[in-house]
Amino acid sequence: MTLHLYFARKFALVFLGVSGVFAILFLLIDMVEQLRRFEIGVIGPAEALHLSALKVPGDLYALLPLIVLLATVALFLDLARTSELVVTRAAGRSALRSLAAPLVAALVLGTVAVAVVNPIVAATAKKYDVVSNRYARSDASVLSVSPEGLWLRQGSARGQMVIRAARSNADGTEFTDVTFLGFSPDGSPRLRIEAARAALTDEGWDIRDAKRWDFGPGIPNPEAAAGLHGRLALPSDLTRERIRDSFASPAAIPVWELPGFIEGLQRAGFSARMHQVWLHMEIAQPALLAAMVLLGASFTMRHTRFGRTGTMVMLALGLGLGLFFLRNFAQVLGEIGQIPVVLAAWSPPAAGILMSLGVLLQLEDG
Repeated sequence: MTLHLYFARKFALVFLGVSGVFAILFLLIDMVEQLRRFEIGVIGPAEALHLSALKVPGDLYALLPLIVLLATVALFLDLARTSELVVTRAAGRSALRSLAAPLVAALVLGTVAVAVVNPIVAATAKKYDVVSNRYARSDASVLSVSPEGLWLRQGSARGQMVIRAARSNADGTEFTDVTFLGFSPDGSPRLRIEAARAALTDEGWDIRDAKRWDFGPGIPNPEAAAGLHGRLALPSDLTRERIRDSFASPAAIPVWELPGFIEGLQRAGFSARMHQVWLHMEIAQPALLAAMVLLGASFTMRHTRFGRTGTMVMLALGLGLGLFFLRNFAQVLGEIGQIPVVLAAWSPPAAGILMSLGVLLQLEDG
């Protein structure tokens, strides 16, 4: 047990060191990018540092498997250099038993990352969007999903329009059970429209089977002045692309809230496949980190006197990068429906674990 705790502690220290190096590099690079992104005088170094500090956690979280791979390679190279692995083998412990502590540490790290770090990263990503939009003086997302349906917002010279719909088609251009609430620039209500259906066209909203109420100082009784319309047209600056791009990124939603968000998307009529793939890939994160540990250890547990250390390190890093990009490729295939969601999320970690175990059993003596 003492030896396992020793290996686990060394792995944790190496992981923190590699993560710190990446965090500092990402922070400095992103600060320069933030200063270049905005016009001169809009933000200064302090504001750029603030934006970078909000963005870097998401960048580190996305590269977590590669950081674990580098930490594993550095750990076992150090153990081989100091002959600690030789002493461990001489004491009767096999290579697989020596891997137990780093493997368990990677599984614990993956579980903590998904359960605790993921919500923190989602919160910082949302805050980054809010602060960035404020500096850029642009509007935030125009669409949100709630248990009451989906909500959209559009702006014009006449004020704001808030739209609620019970359901939508897959691309967000046809709505049923729709309510339009129009507001003047000063925030006072201007009109209300209840409609059975509404479609977004190039000219604006094509509204069918509607009832319209107008509000204003000259209309003392809006209900008496209300009218029924078989067809209405409203101008709009919304497009199919803007609605699609307004969906919250799966990475910006805490993993604990993803099931409810997916249910809301499906209830509103949208496809939630991208979010389903992301949810399963987050659940599979501990297995992926374990695969990276096994892969990194497979080629670096040899003693340095055997030579070819550089070649083995390059093999470990190359195969680790290949597994990382295979995971991203499987994610894309899952999102577009080419492979099942479960297969897209779990096949890369399973392939990495099986391949690493095969290499270990081939190169090690048990």
